[in-house]
Amino acid sequence: MSRLTDWLLSLHGLPVYGLVGLLVFAEDALFVGFVLPGETAAILGGVAASVGHASVVVMVAVVIGAAVLGDSVGYEVGRLIGPRVMASRLLKRRADRLDSARRFLAKRGGTAVFLGRFVAFFRATMPALAGLSGMRYLKFLSFNAAGGIVWGTAVVLIGYLAGNSYARVEKTFGRATALIAVAVVLAAFVAWRIHRHRSERDKQR
Repeated sequence: MSRLTDWLLSLHGLPVYGLVGLLVFAEDALFVGFVLPGETAAILGGVAASVGHASVVVMVAVVIGAAVLGDSVGYEVGRLIGPRVMASRLLKRRADRLDSARRFLAKRGGTAVFLGRFVAFFRATMPALAGLSGMRYLKFLSFNAAGGIVWGTAVVLIGYLAGNSYARVEKTFGRATALIAVAVVLAAFVAWRIHRHRSERDKQR
């Protein structure tokens, strides 16, 4: 994590926007989220903005745009070749979670698309499942855009606030303490997300 953070913070301007946008886009369009969640890239984009290597407003716009576009590509993938994708070895190993996502989508419809943006596995698979299920694109797009706006703004600002803490703490106490401070902020965010996901899963039972 510290190596990835240091590398991204060494970039300025367009390379930062391009890298963050590509990872957020690929998470939903190409299932890269199983390797590196786009959420991590978006948070690091906020950190980069906090130290002056990017504009936080532009970073938010890039993340939202990449999220909505990536979901739209994922939707088309599901609509055109959904059965083949769902039968792939990558998703077969996650059959239980995939069934959970299918049930959630069948039960909640557009709301599942919106809420799925906030859970890593659902974020990577929900667009394709929506396309496979035959959900109208305009309906999908409206919920997808709403989720992308809320999620994109929130995660970049979390990184931005954590990054400000990183810069201040590093200046006063050194890099090791700064990394600990950032880790605490991110751990609190992850804990909140896990708790929320478990609560949603319990409601589905």
